[in-house]
Amino acid sequence: MKRTIIFISICFFIGLNGYCQKHKLNHYSIAFSTLHTDFPFGSFSNLFTKEFHPGFEVGTGFNWKSKAKHDWFQGFQFGYSYQRFVQHSISLYSKFGYRYKFLKTVNLEASVGAGYLHAIPAVSVFKLQNDGTYKKKTNLGRPQAMASFSIGLSKKITVSGTSLFLDYQQQLQFPFIKSYVPLLPSNILIIGVKVPFKSK
Repeated sequence: MKRTIIFISICFFIGLNGYCQKHKLNHYSIAFSTLHTDFPFGSFSNLFTKEFHPGFEVGTGFNWKSKAKHDWFQGFQFGYSYQRFVQHSISLYSKFGYRYKFLKTVNLEASVGAGYLHAIPAVSVFKLQNDGTYKKKTNLGRPQAMASFSIGLSKKITVSGTSLFLDYQQQLQFPFIKSYVPLLPSNILIIGVKVPFKSK
């Protein structure tokens, strides 16, 4: 299963790269995040009132099509998050979405994504030895797949097009624990800035 996840992830990004060569990346983004494990759309208020599980995300992307009021876009994200007593997560994924520019400086958007997630346990794991003692195991984590759905709002703050954005993301991680939690759902709040590349 692990090899399958890695193989599919590699094929996905190689195939997508062929399409992307025809389009020019138009921005980079930097964001900070917090998350809570819960059913999709199940803990929005907890993102503000409960424990803070920090993370960050950097990304870039381009528009497949762009018009006065609409964009179809592709994004590429690399992120890290820490969930206390659960795991450290390193993710690399792509998202496809629609953006509606309903005001001159304000946009609404929605996107779906998929990619690779590497999960590293945030607690120590010990193995029982033949002599009855326990030995700490070296655990470099395990490969996982992830899928996401996001809705967001952005606001341009400069003439050059720099924007502040807020995304509310639903993420599924799988297979988490096959025996009783095959899917791990998370609600994630992402706040960041998007900066356009300068035209030559």
